[in-house]
Amino acid sequence: MSVKIRLQRHGKKGKPFYWIVAADARAKRDGKYLEKIGTYNPNTNPAVIDLNIDKAVEWLQNGALPTDTVKNILSYKGAMLKNHLVGGIRKGALTKEQADAKFTTWIEEKEAKISDKSAGLSQAQSDAKAAAFAAEKAVNEARIEAAKPVVEEVIEVAKVDEVVEEAPETIDDAAAKAAE
Repeated sequence: MSVKIRLQRHGKKGKPFYWIVAADARAKRDGKYLEKIGTYNPNTNPAVIDLNIDKAVEWLQNGALPTDTVKNILSYKGAMLKNHLVGGIRKGALTKEQADAKFTTWIEEKEAKISDKSAGLSQAQSDAKAAAFAAEKAVNEARIEAAKPVVEEVIEVAKVDEVVEEAPETIDDAAAKAAE
């Protein structure tokens, strides 16, 4: 029986969510699987990957073949590196402590890169919001400047209307105002 580590699609149309599973190569894409190793959500930036590295390494050691996408995911999370280090331990080239030290330093560097990317994305998003706000403010100011002559004309018309309203309509009203 040939075992593959592959993605099993879940989620609704247009919003994929994947399980990373070890399955028989003859099984359907979303069919029976032997073991669920992790999840992969490509809908966020950066993509969220939850992976049990030890289980993935165990399956790789047992001869499971990852698909191309899963191989990239395993490399991204460090499972392929850990598999390589475990092979070095088995051959006697490394000790367990040396392999663990190399793996932890690699993980720390990778987490630093991911946090820098997240910070850069949030900074770019806030810069984009600020630029959009500045552009909207400029458009509003231009619209106000274009409307000023119209507003001044309306104010002048209103003043003329007030003067007309203050003027007496008949001679009797003028006499009554004069008597006061």
